[in-house]
Amino acid sequence: MTTLARQEQAAAFPVLQQHTGIDPAAVYVPAEPDRVLWGRLPCRADRAVVTVTSGTTVVVDTVSHEGILEDQGSDPVRYFGSHGVDRAEVLDDAIAVAAGRPREPGSGPHIVTGPIAVAGARPGDLLAVRIDALTMRAPYGVVSTRHGRGVLSGRAGFDGDYGQFCRVAPHEDGWFATMPLDAVGRAGHATFPLAPFLGIMGVATDTGTRVNSVPPGPHGGNIDVKLLTAGATVFLPVQAPEALFYIGDPHFAQGDGEVALTALEAPLRATLTLDLIPAAEIAGGFGGRIGPFAAAHGLLIPTGLHADLNTALELCVTHAVELVTGLFEADPRQAYLYLSAAADFTISQAVDQVRGVHGAVRRADFGRAADTAFARRILERVR
Repeated sequence: MTTLARQEQAAAFPVLQQHTGIDPAAVYVPAEPDRVLWGRLPCRADRAVVTVTSGTTVVVDTVSHEGILEDQGSDPVRYFGSHGVDRAEVLDDAIAVAAGRPREPGSGPHIVTGPIAVAGARPGDLLAVRIDALTMRAPYGVVSTRHGRGVLSGRAGFDGDYGQFCRVAPHEDGWFATMPLDAVGRAGHATFPLAPFLGIMGVATDTGTRVNSVPPGPHGGNIDVKLLTAGATVFLPVQAPEALFYIGDPHFAQGDGEVALTALEAPLRATLTLDLIPAAEIAGGFGGRIGPFAAAHGLLIPTGLHADLNTALELCVTHAVELVTGLFEADPRQAYLYLSAAADFTISQAVDQVRGVHGAVRRADFGRAADTAFARRILERVR
């Protein structure tokens, strides 16, 4: 590593190893081999790594799959070392997972931490996951494309398995990553801002076997909505008893669409508060389809998920109409017209087998809300 590279890395932040900086009183879930799944999501038959009550705050570590996949050598010390990262700056849990948690053939790439049981959760309830904080664990990440899965797959020059290691450093306006614009660095660099979020947040599927980690669904999972930064709350419809919540696919930055295949993949520590909204409360204040959706930064964020992008958009708009109707007692047709004039609908990702669309509906556009417990529970999270 050059002197300049070492100075840039030192100016960022120290690597946040597992168990480091954890309050002894915290409910902490490290990303150790026996507390993660690789390429599969928890199902109803899985045993929780910890059980909590509604309202509990948990601290959960995640590791990225980038740097430990088979086509990268399955050895994060060697892979990151080839990019100038010292052994002490490679996450110990990433090394342990690569060595001790084999990935099943045909599974997805993602490493998910959990599952966490929420006592008393039942199908029909809604799990509200407030993202209190997201802390970057390493001052570097990787963007990649592989397996012909990007938007431009099949076009000459864009197919193949390739990626780019990126360093992270502070600037006056926040944290930024730097990416060279050609293989040898002669063309200069692009520098882009970071906005960390979790690509995967979900609950166990109501299946007897574990599903692939790639496609999202009613359980949440790999929804890849970049608005879900610290301060957001994600609402997930419980599919199986005790919810069995998990997280993974940590990102430092992502463009809407995630067009090449991945975001800037890099490890995060998440501080999350888990609350249950009971089915009876939902039925009393909402007549439409439930979740996954979110409340964040002054916005209501419905989602639409389908293998066909047009259908995903249709589902997202329908979900948005139902949210506006249920939360603000609007006529559905008036809600539809409002959305056309004032809301945005954006491709979340187009590369995960099931395409994702999310909406952005401003809370400030509405006055009085519905006088229901459900509306109050949702709208208090929009701030």
